Amino acid sequence: ATTAVAVAQDSLLNICMDAKHHKTEPGPEGQLYGQCALWKDNACCTANTSMEAHQDQSYLYKFNWDHCGAMPEKCKRHFIQDTCLYECSPNLGPWIDQADNSWRKERIRDVPLCQEDCEQWWEDCQDAVTCKVNWHKGWNWTTGTNQCPKGTMCQKFKYVFPTAAALCEQIWSGSYRYTSHHRGSGHCIQMWFDPTQENPNVAVAQYYA
Repeated sequence: ATTAVAVAQDSLLNICMDAKHHKTEPGPEGQLYGQCALWKDNACCTANTSMEAHQDQSYLYKFNWDHCGAMPEKCKRHFIQDTCLYECSPNLGPWIDQADNSWRKERIRDVPLCQEDCEQWWEDCQDAVTCKVNWHKGWNWTTGTNQCPKGTMCQKFKYVFPTAAALCEQIWSGSYRYTSHHRGSGHCIQMWFDPTQENPNVAVAQYYA
């Protein structure tokens, strides 16, 4: 039985989800761009995907961060980092779930984010503006990019998402879970980590697998 458990655990480690831009399996990518470079030693994204992750409206999903006016740079960097984690990380296996989208077969659900990563995201984005709580669905796509649906109004994040937990858990329909675990605890996934150190999320995936 232990062998079967070990095999099941291993199948959750070092894998890429079956989604729109992911590689079939992780491996080194020397030329990852900007904030995605953290994953260059072992990545599920290509250099091209990493570059597009930094565009205001990239071809990845034709998603426009500035749907209620320009998003402040200090806020946008968290969304870029979130995109890099999603596209590049080979350490999200324990939280991969089936997805019923036309553009991907799998998604992540309830990834335990470190408290600091979530709090800082909220802190830096509280004065950014949006018209929706769940950014996964319900947009008006008639122009080819996401626009606020009729009847919604643009408000500051701090009113749309009154807490850091609300932001992290609701914006991508439950992809992340807010935790009280701290960076370096081995119990939560870090969106940000020191590129000169080893990727701390490897151990976290092992812990949850």
